Amino acid sequence: MSKLVISTSSFDVDNNLHLQHLVKAGMNIVGNSFKRKLTEDEIIELLGQDTVGMIAGIEPLTERVFMSAKGLKAISRCGAGLDNVDLTAAKRQDIAVFNTPEAPAQAVAELTMSLILAALRRICQVDQLLRADRWSRMQGQLLAAQLVGIIGLGHIGRRVAKLCRAFDARVVAHDPYIDPTSHEVELVPLKKLLAEADVISLHLPYGANTHHLLDAKAFARMKPGSIIINAARGGLIDEIALDEALISGHLGMAALDVFEQEPYRGPLIKNDKIILTSHIGSLARESRMRMEIEAAENLLEELIKIGLVKSEVKNA
Repeated sequence: MSKLVISTSSFDVDNNLHLQHLVKAGMNIVGNSFKRKLTEDEIIELLGQDTVGMIAGIEPLTERVFMSAKGLKAISRCGAGLDNVDLTAAKRQDIAVFNTPEAPAQAVAELTMSLILAALRRICQVDQLLRADRWSRMQGQLLAAQLVGIIGLGHIGRRVAKLCRAFDARVVAHDPYIDPTSHEVELVPLKKLLAEADVISLHLPYGANTHHLLDAKAFARMKPGSIIINAARGGLIDEIALDEALISGHLGMAALDVFEQEPYRGPLIKNDKIILTSHIGSLARESRMRMEIEAAENLLEELIKIGLVKSEVKNA
């Protein structure tokens, strides 16, 4: 019996029609018993040599993993990012890779907006002061009065831009990979965005060329009191430099939903000028359901395409 692995920390198998088709076709589905992000060694052990397809989370899918999982033919990421997948090694091993870029976009955009608003109005700080029996009348800022700079104008970045404009904020963006005439948002060079934006929100993929895109030098270019939002990938920001920029008072606030190492246990936890959430960007019920359905559908279609599952199974 061929094996399918679901390595995400959670997944609704019972109510996923595409997975039930695969079960009826004789596939054995094995989940992530740790209920957390797997290490490289753990995913190697879980895949073994009899896994033909997997629905992947954010665990490291490296060349070593692919060399070990000799039966693996298809990976379907439950999410948009592919920075955890060695795509070159996957291609070399003839493993097809898919993702679900559209499904989580609205959820991440909405979380981004909540982080922007919470940072501007100091909601988390006021909440903590009130719980400490301090009746604070802390003054915040209007989103409508800010220039929002969006770095990365893909599925999520475009939604954030639209939502910010609905609050009457002015929006500019930096994205070297899109046609400047194809979007309503004004595109500007990165240095100009960093120097002029009041709120900077990251929505771009992580890779070698974007590692620590926002570092000490980038923070120094920013306006005093500016706000940083990251709901994309942790490696885009130098967290130590961010902590120092917040402590010095040069940056006003920050909000992070993603970190270089997760679960996060670093120094930012002690910094009261930053909002921290535990990588929950896509975890809205409706978006999660759509992600899981699309991930399973991508896997089913590929297994049918390569002949490991009969096409009739979809109509069973």
